Amino acid sequence: MSETFKVCFCCSRSFKEKTRQPVPGSIKRLFEAYSRNGKMSSDELLRFVSEIQGEGRAGVEHVQEIFNSVKHHNVFHIHGLVHLNAFYRYLFSDANSPLPLSRQVHHDMKAPLSHYFVYTGHNSYLTGNQVNSRSSVEPIVHALRKGVKVIELDLWPNPSGNAPEVRHGGTLTSHEDLQKCLNAIKDNAFHVSDYPVIITLEDHLSPTLQAQVAKMLTKTFRGMLYRCGSESYKHFPSPEELKKKILISTKPPKEYLESQAVQVVSRTPMHHKETSWSRPASGANMAWRGENKNPKEEGEESEAVGYKDLIAVQAGNCKGGLENCLRDDPKKPRRISMDEQLLETVVRARGTDVVRFTQRNIVRIYPKGTRLDSSNYDPLVGWTHGAQMVAFNMQGHGKQLWIMQGMFRGNGGCGYLKKPRILLDTQTLFEPSKRQTIKTTLKVKIFTGEGWDLDFPHTHFDQYSPPDFFVKVGTVGVARDSISYRTETAVDQWFPTWKDEFLFQLSVPELALVWFRVQDYDNDTQNDFAGQTCLPLPELKPGVRAVRLHDRAGKPYKNARLLVSFSFDPPYTFHNIS
Repeated sequence: MSETFKVCFCCSRSFKEKTRQPVPGSIKRLFEAYSRNGKMSSDELLRFVSEIQGEGRAGVEHVQEIFNSVKHHNVFHIHGLVHLNAFYRYLFSDANSPLPLSRQVHHDMKAPLSHYFVYTGHNSYLTGNQVNSRSSVEPIVHALRKGVKVIELDLWPNPSGNAPEVRHGGTLTSHEDLQKCLNAIKDNAFHVSDYPVIITLEDHLSPTLQAQVAKMLTKTFRGMLYRCGSESYKHFPSPEELKKKILISTKPPKEYLESQAVQVVSRTPMHHKETSWSRPASGANMAWRGENKNPKEEGEESEAVGYKDLIAVQAGNCKGGLENCLRDDPKKPRRISMDEQLLETVVRARGTDVVRFTQRNIVRIYPKGTRLDSSNYDPLVGWTHGAQMVAFNMQGHGKQLWIMQGMFRGNGGCGYLKKPRILLDTQTLFEPSKRQTIKTTLKVKIFTGEGWDLDFPHTHFDQYSPPDFFVKVGTVGVARDSISYRTETAVDQWFPTWKDEFLFQLSVPELALVWFRVQDYDNDTQNDFAGQTCLPLPELKPGVRAVRLHDRAGKPYKNARLLVSFSFDPPYTFHNIS
């Protein structure tokens, strides 16, 4: 049988039918080493899983799970012995994932909030570009259902000035109803995990409209809305303490800050010291001091206090110089925001100061204003300096977003990742720009791939022939750990095979990821995309693994995957999650 491609109205080209290639020789030899007479018993399969796949704690139950996961292929011997093709199908199955199969959270979740990377969105209501796209609740719902835990809303007065609305100010983007956005958050906040959702508000409202927002937040979220106790906090609460809670993060109202300044100037004693983590005291104790106010001003101030009461994570900008920006108040943790360009400037001059600041405080990074197409930036600059909220345009595409998606596949996909110990060590501050010694080498061997014939149309890649696949593979992390390679091109093959092995020397494996991108080679046009994925190294399981591929948006293909071998030499133990 042959596969035919029509070249023109009178000519066609025939190729070998789309059939799987023989099992690669290296896989066949691996099977022979753990089988007898062409059959592998359950004990031999267990030995393979323990010695090659690095799952030393696996038992008979695990082997039975393997049998159950692929028995629908009808490829097992009648007596429960595994032959070569059955073994090959197991290696390609979802049961042989390079990441933990369980979606269970396995990081320590009882540390302060500042000890975690948090899956963070930017302008979460936009469906497209930053200039004239539509605002909607749809991207908010989509993000939350993908595990995003920080949602950003820009609040502006409506054209009449009598109600708040959500929109990207100063652009041609449409607006969305604030109440609809809040309802979408309430209904989807804990779809992926019970860990807290943080709403960052970019507030451009008057005190009267802030009061409206306070009422809407209180009415919508009720008991879900986190309010702080009366005592001061030296550290943020933990994700474990904040389960099923919604936190509001924004700048305190200007009227509140001005009144605080008046109190300082007048040196009026205060019995209840305010922080971003404490409730306002009673109305009598919180009466504004200073010059006499008319009734309208007093009403605005009381509204500001009500709005301020809902702020769980007090925010501010990086103003007043780098020293003031990174000043750590031991009595009050806070959040600061800076764009990607300012971050790059700050870390060049004071990288270790950023690491120190993020041990107790939260840093949010957002895209520079010229990214009108909703593209994204390198998240590793923020992560390697401890920045918890690296805010991304989730509606975009591209390598940087794939890295973000890959990073948060860790820890059961719950949206929170415990930062590695090197970023939390208060005695020896981590210096990302300093050249570190090599800790281990990641060995990656790519054997073969399959599934494109099922996920793509017959002529998707080439009109006149089967595809010519090659794989780009690389690691990202600190500068020294970022490198990439590519395989040879498998010509005219729906089921390509390769013999390429690549070595990646790693100095900070705790902050590294490995990525894959499959493309179809075209001689005279741009190469066609054929799948991608990104895997966090602290979660990576050694051995021969089925690497499932995803589309440009990060959605997994049903069938397309690579068969890849991973190993660390010397073996490396990750200690960043306990």
